[in-house]
This record gives sequence, structure tokens and C-alpha cells, in this order.
Amino acid sequence: MQFIDSIKSLFGPAPSISAPKARIAPACEYVIRPLTKRHLREVTLLNAVCFPNGDSYTRHTLDYLLSQPTTLSYRIVTEENETVGFAFVMVNESGTAHLTTIGIAPEHRRRGLAKRLLLHVENALRVRQINTLVLEVRVKNTAAQELYRQKGFYVVQRLNKYYTNGEDCFLMMKAVH
Repeated sequence: MQFIDSIKSLFGPAPSISAPKARIAPACEYVIRPLTKRHLREVTLLNAVCFPNGDSYTRHTLDYLLSQPTTLSYRIVTEENETVGFAFVMVNESGTAHLTTIGIAPEHRRRGLAKRLLLHVENALRVRQINTLVLEVRVKNTAAQELYRQKGFYVVQRLNKYYTNGEDCFLMMKAVH
């Protein structure tokens, strides 16, 4: 080990490499509004930012979701009307809703926006007398799982190789009262 340390000393200290810092948006007020086909381009771009590495929905899929009468879709916007978050929920005739996707722009995270969107979704479901909300979340996405647990979701089942990269997910469920 001393030999390796002496060789390292010939080259000097290792350079300090740090990851680039994520841009943090300035503090502002946020409002939740309906998400419509008029916002398709904007939400498609935001979706790609929120879910890199092939996890994002295609424009075609988002267009499909927005065209379905059983889909509830919301966006969270800044004071300048910039969309910084979104949620899509599909409702079926059996009284169950499926949170298909929810995303917050990285520079606006850690501000409780996902919690606000979830609460908004739940209130909309109550009005429609929908009593169950389900979602899937990656097994490795412990931050999202913690958020969902805090909001009353619990794991119902582990689904093997659910995602295109072969990763498992947890099916989570919540009774909406």
C-alpha cells in the first residue's frame, strides 16, 4: 500500500470532480390548473426533463391521455404561467383511478408540489365519488415511495420486470375518502 501511495504522490493530488449543480428556480407562488391538449407541447418537453433515460411518455401517449374523457389531467404553474409539474389520472367505470404519471421539474422539486398535486387529484376523485387510487413506482425510487406512504398509500404487490429496462415496481393503493 505504501508503494501505491508513493506512486500517487508523483502525480500530485487527484483533481476534485464534482457534479454540476442543478439550477434552482427562485421562490414563487404556484397554482394548479387543468391540463389540456393546448399544453401538449409544453408537457411533452417537461415530461422528458422529469423522466430522462427513456422513462418519459411519448408525445403520442400524452396526446392519447389528453383525448380520453376518463382522464383527469392537471398542471402546476408559476406566477408567469410556466408549467412546472403535471399529473395524469385515468378513471375506470369500476370506481378506481390510476395515477399514470406525476412529475415536477427538477429545479422546482422539494417544495411540496407533488403533494399539492396529489391532494388536488384526490379532491377531484372525491367529487366524482371515486374511492380507490392506484399507482406504480419503481422499487429503487425510495423518495417517491416515501411521499406516497406519507399520503396514505401502501404496497399491494411487487410487479417483476414492469419497466422496459426490466426493473421491478411496487403497485401501491390508497382508499380515497
